[in-house]
Amino acid sequence: MIFIKNKIKIILKVLFLLSITIILIIGGLYLYAFLSPKINIKTNGKYYIYDKYNQLVYQGSSSSEWINLEDVGKDMKNAIVSIEDKNFYKHQGFDYLRIIRAMLNNIKNKRVVEGASTISQQYVKNLYLSFDKTWKRKIEEALLTLELEVHYGKDEILEGYLNTINFGEGNYGIEEASKFYFNKSARDLTIEESCILAGIPKNPSNYNPVSNYELSIKRAKTVAHTMYKNKMISKKEYKSLFKNKIEIYGKREKNNLQTLMYYQDAVLNELGTIKSIPNSILDTGGLKIYTSLDLNIQESIEKAIIDNMKEDDTQVSAIYVDPKTGAVNALVGGKDYSKSQYNRVIKSSRQVGSTIKPFLYYSALANGMTMSSTFSSEKTTFNLSGNKEYSPSNYGNIYANKNITMAAALAYSDNIYAVKTHLFLGEDNLVNTMKTMGLKKKLDSLPSLALGTIEINMLDYAKAYSTLASGGYDRNIHLIERVEDSNGQVLYERKNRDILLLNYNYVFIINEMMKNTYNPLFIDYNSPTAIQIKGRLTHDYSIKTGTTDNDHWVIGYNPEALLMVWTGCDNNSSSSSGYSKITKNIWADSIEASLSNTSTDWYPIPDNVIGIPLNPITGEYGTSKNSIFYFIKGTEPINNNDKKKNQS
Repeated sequence: MIFIKNKIKIILKVLFLLSITIILIIGGLYLYAFLSPKINIKTNGKYYIYDKYNQLVYQGSSSSEWINLEDVGKDMKNAIVSIEDKNFYKHQGFDYLRIIRAMLNNIKNKRVVEGASTISQQYVKNLYLSFDKTWKRKIEEALLTLELEVHYGKDEILEGYLNTINFGEGNYGIEEASKFYFNKSARDLTIEESCILAGIPKNPSNYNPVSNYELSIKRAKTVAHTMYKNKMISKKEYKSLFKNKIEIYGKREKNNLQTLMYYQDAVLNELGTIKSIPNSILDTGGLKIYTSLDLNIQESIEKAIIDNMKEDDTQVSAIYVDPKTGAVNALVGGKDYSKSQYNRVIKSSRQVGSTIKPFLYYSALANGMTMSSTFSSEKTTFNLSGNKEYSPSNYGNIYANKNITMAAALAYSDNIYAVKTHLFLGEDNLVNTMKTMGLKKKLDSLPSLALGTIEINMLDYAKAYSTLASGGYDRNIHLIERVEDSNGQVLYERKNRDILLLNYNYVFIINEMMKNTYNPLFIDYNSPTAIQIKGRLTHDYSIKTGTTDNDHWVIGYNPEALLMVWTGCDNNSSSSSGYSKITKNIWADSIEASLSNTSTDWYPIPDNVIGIPLNPITGEYGTSKNSIFYFIKGTEPINNNDKKKNQS
């Protein structure tokens, strides 16, 4: 019995000392926070995005006009406090009882089912450019939360929070969100509208009423119920809510493109990769981000998508690059940002199909083949090592059943010719070529690689294609040109890179060969893959199409512009019929609109390259139908007709 009493005394002493230690630590932290410099919450947490003409197109992490808390409707204030942090006016930055309850609940359910972040903590998170989950970040956020609490009153913190929180659809701040969703100021919001807005921050992509009206109303009802439980509205008021459909405005006065937010998301994604930018906006006082965005080009691509795509589940992505600099002038990550915020340009990887073949044929040229080199196009089974067989087929099972030229193989996207070339060169050859082109994706040496069975991210792929479009130069694909802090100090400025990676002779020949994808002279036993859009084109382009079971690609360029367009379904199901043509039309309409007032030059012919008229299919001289084939001088085929004339 005495032993038990002594043990209890020891435990009580330990608990007492532990409690004193915790109190001293917490007290020390609050003292540290009090002695720290005061954060200017009205200037911090802002970033501005400018287009290539230095016009402001977007302002995030802050409303376009900071609204005072007294100008926010009472219902809105009550709604956000009720759903996010009902003890906001009672705690000192951390709700310790809520933290303990959440921990127990999460342990009980063996997964995270409840969070315990206070409004002060969430506000601090808004002041960071990324959302790392490292211990270092958590400690930084905790200290900043204490600094907020000791330097500012609760109303000031709530005001800052409401002016910086993400309300979805690119709206940061309550005033901006109120005007976008309901076409009114935050002071005039109804209870129902307040509940809708207060419900958004938990999941801005899903709970905003433009993306998902039904889900946003369900969430808003949850907010209303917490207001009722917390005695912020009466039972009568609660019962009267959401009897009728709520009118949603969902428009901006300017820059109301439904795809523009994809570009802006990509900008912030790139911003996080620039090491010279401080991790916290607090360290900069705000950021001015100058980009290569061209709103006219962005609008032309969006219009082409709206004009051509069907109302179905098929999605689209596109990227428009200036080959001279690598600047991304436009980027579309999906059909409509309000319906899907998933950015397929920066996050998705898809099979590239036959669009990989220009790289294969560049490698072939560099290894001694020419535009007129022939292989037989016929149904073929390839015997591989390990007693394996590979039996690719041509699209539509169309074969020449005779020898065809490389030029014809590229124009028709002949798979048999491609695999024969690939195996002839060696499977590592294409892998190494793609690496030289700047592709980050690691490729496996497979027979099917020649047919683009590998999945590649579009942004990464644009880097590889830009080497061909630029005439063989290493282009740093980028959206951001310059970043400044709030005082105009330059934190980052892109430097031009002009490193020649490829042999321009072969690049020129490949670029010429890709013009044959819409060349009527190649209409024979088959038709060139882009012949349907020839009537839409007023400029010269190098074009390559690619089609898999689930993907449709068109990639084309000239010295002024590189445009890549993809369509397909996110779940890898087949698109509805017609998307091969639709993708081509989107590409043609987009690039033609972007270059409508531009005179474009073509790639200059190298001094040691000559053009010779030959039969498109056979590569022979002296036939009735000829197209210009290009050769390094000395590699052109011998004209036997001239030889006979000389002998006679």
